Amino acid sequence: MLDSRFLPLRNDRAVLRAMRPDDASAYVSGTADPTVRRYAHLPEPEYTEASVTDLIEGVIRDGLERGDLAVLTVAHPATDAFAGSLVLFGGQQDSVEVGFWVHPDHRGEGVARAALGLGIEFARRSGLVRLTARTLPENQASQRVLEQAGFVKGGTTRDLAPSGQEVSLVHYLRDIAP
Repeated sequence: MLDSRFLPLRNDRAVLRAMRPDDASAYVSGTADPTVRRYAHLPEPEYTEASVTDLIEGVIRDGLERGDLAVLTVAHPATDAFAGSLVLFGGQQDSVEVGFWVHPDHRGEGVARAALGLGIEFARRSGLVRLTARTLPENQASQRVLEQAGFVKGGTTRDLAPSGQEVSLVHYLRDIAP
């Protein structure tokens, strides 16, 4: 179970915190980006500020309270402005899957790597011992970030992405036991 008492977490390049309604506009803008649309496999085909606000005040808040879903904001450490999203989901007894995307205005700043490090720390503090991740074979940027964060590349299988689409996915695993 994910324990929201360990949020927010921060380092010099990112803050990992619960989503707030004032993140909705930037979230919508980020999800409209063609690269995010192509690789993130978001559960909804389209987002609006109202739909994201409803998610934040409903499903997202409830999942974080239950500890089985953490749709988190990656924020800029100096301004607290939305810079991307990191999601921990699909939890097993001692592991969870991680996914992430960076808003196009913040790419190239090391945000993904910094946020993933914070996500690892959040999962570890929550008592989990393993993280998994999946990405498209052609998503070289995410694969680099995962491998730099110590994830080990596994096999490629056909599987369902969070969007519900069946795609080829490269699997990754990272032990995070203390």
